[in-house]
Amino acid sequence: MKFVAFERAKQGTGASRRLRVSGKTPGIVYGGEGQPQLIELDHNALWHALKKEAFHASILEMELGGATSKVLLRDVQYHPFRQLVQHIDFQRVDAKTRLHMKVPLHFKGEEESEAVKIGHNLVTHVVTELEISCLPSDLPEFIEVDLSGLTKNATLHVNDIKLPKGVKFVSHGKLNPVIVSAVPPLVAEEPAPAAEGAAPAEGAAPAAGKPAAKTAKPAAKK
Repeated sequence: MKFVAFERAKQGTGASRRLRVSGKTPGIVYGGEGQPQLIELDHNALWHALKKEAFHASILEMELGGATSKVLLRDVQYHPFRQLVQHIDFQRVDAKTRLHMKVPLHFKGEEESEAVKIGHNLVTHVVTELEISCLPSDLPEFIEVDLSGLTKNATLHVNDIKLPKGVKFVSHGKLNPVIVSAVPPLVAEEPAPAAEGAAPAEGAAPAAGKPAAKTAKPAAKK
């Protein structure tokens, strides 16, 4: 994806506030061989770009001052309750340096699997993105996970999927976490019928058509 940025001369809270009022979003580009550079972007164009998955998980082409450079989105700051992007950060991409990125998972074949068609299992996507390491040229926009072979009551782990060439999974404690689980549907339990002839509970109303048992009167005192 390609976007246009403009050089930003002023910085500070007041300058950033004036930019937002004028329909611009302040930002910064850092990393690589260049120095950190202040930029500004058109807010409406940026807002629509941020709705696209590729803007978050792929290498972007930034046009700035007539030159184009490759960058990655690194941080976005949103207003707490307004539809407003307050600040955005980009990182320059070095073709020879490995990246650490979170890439979304795209699932397919779930409805054709044994777990769903035969077992009527509920398939839960435990993980929806993976953190990976790769060179910029190998960065995938997403990783496809085929669930057509998922069996009843089974689980799918990271080691069960095939990662794209040059891509490695980055583990943070869990070496082989669960990605997908298939569990049987819940069956509502029916209340057990009362045993025939069982004595009614204390204080229970008498059955229809049967008079209540008479309570013996206490003996009169002499």
